[in-house]
Amino acid sequence: MPSSLDTYAGSGFNVANVMARALTSSGHSWEYGTAAQALLELRNPQIGIFGNPFPDDELPTAVTLENVPSLTYVKPFIRLDNDTLIDGDGAVGDPASLGVSALLLGQSDKAYAAAAQRQSDHILNKAPRYENGAISHRENEAELWADFVYMAPPFLAYQAVASNNKTLLREAGHQCLLQQEILRPQRSHNRTRGLWRHIIGPDDAQDLGFWATGNGWAAAGMTRVLATIQHWGPSKSWTSEQYSLKKSIIDILNGAAHAARRGQPPLLCNYLDDGTWFADAASTAIIASVAYRMAVLAPDVTKQHHIAFADKLRKAVEAHVDNATGLVAPTVNSLDWKSRIPSAEGSPEGQSFAVLMFAAHRDYCMQAGKGNQGCERF
Repeated sequence: MPSSLDTYAGSGFNVANVMARALTSSGHSWEYGTAAQALLELRNPQIGIFGNPFPDDELPTAVTLENVPSLTYVKPFIRLDNDTLIDGDGAVGDPASLGVSALLLGQSDKAYAAAAQRQSDHILNKAPRYENGAISHRENEAELWADFVYMAPPFLAYQAVASNNKTLLREAGHQCLLQQEILRPQRSHNRTRGLWRHIIGPDDAQDLGFWATGNGWAAAGMTRVLATIQHWGPSKSWTSEQYSLKKSIIDILNGAAHAARRGQPPLLCNYLDDGTWFADAASTAIIASVAYRMAVLAPDVTKQHHIAFADKLRKAVEAHVDNATGLVAPTVNSLDWKSRIPSAEGSPEGQSFAVLMFAAHRDYCMQAGKGNQGCERF
């Protein structure tokens, strides 16, 4: 039976089935990591990064496999004998998506804390870097992906708290801005202002389009870093870092909202600036989740129109959930993002994104003191 944490009063969104499908369908490093984060935010929001993650300014210690199902799920995928937590198929960032889970496991088993430290060292000291110092998403040569911002900086920020390392936390935030410096065009048309390109690197690998999921990865990753800075005592007063992250996140939300107003369907298009692309439930869900998280983290910059935009996106996603099977579709094929054919079978990350959206909306309603008022589906 679903718990009170994963049910909407009067909602037809069966998030338990959506989560179950995310767990069983995941098969790649970033999918495991994203599913683990979604399950943590769904079932254990109090210790997630948007809850009360650092009691006494340290990682939570009362963490066991029995009371944190996300750790039971992800533990078998984490390796303890390598520089990276899992095989990333040539990606620097993707294995780091398991890093928060490794650090939580490390509170009771130091082998996992040591594995997380090796993962951090690998990212910081062994990965290629772009000319401006941005860490590459790929191992073989400097290549920047928007996806990286969800995978690595949030882990580095969490590692900073675990090791009481303010310099590392500053670097996590700085890496977000270095990635943005390259991936967001310095000059852009009104229709793409604030949005990030997907991949910049060698010519044969580049994707200069404004991929919706890539923008979702970037915004969600920066939101996690912002939450870390805000919730850790030694960094709560870092106004400059918080301002820069808030602005970058809101710029992406504004860019996505502007694209959605240009005659596109309720679900966002796979490439935000091109209405000829298919509608994609995956990116729609992750971008909605960011707006709800920002409403709590940064009410000074998150306006009512951002919440209205998130509500529109959330309802569109809910309309594309098969409650019997938990399938969220249509979505982009995350292994072939340039295909013009949407996946009718959904995607593992799309499943997790829908859960992240659900948890973000639930927590927005409760943490913002809204209760049922203003959250008509809660």
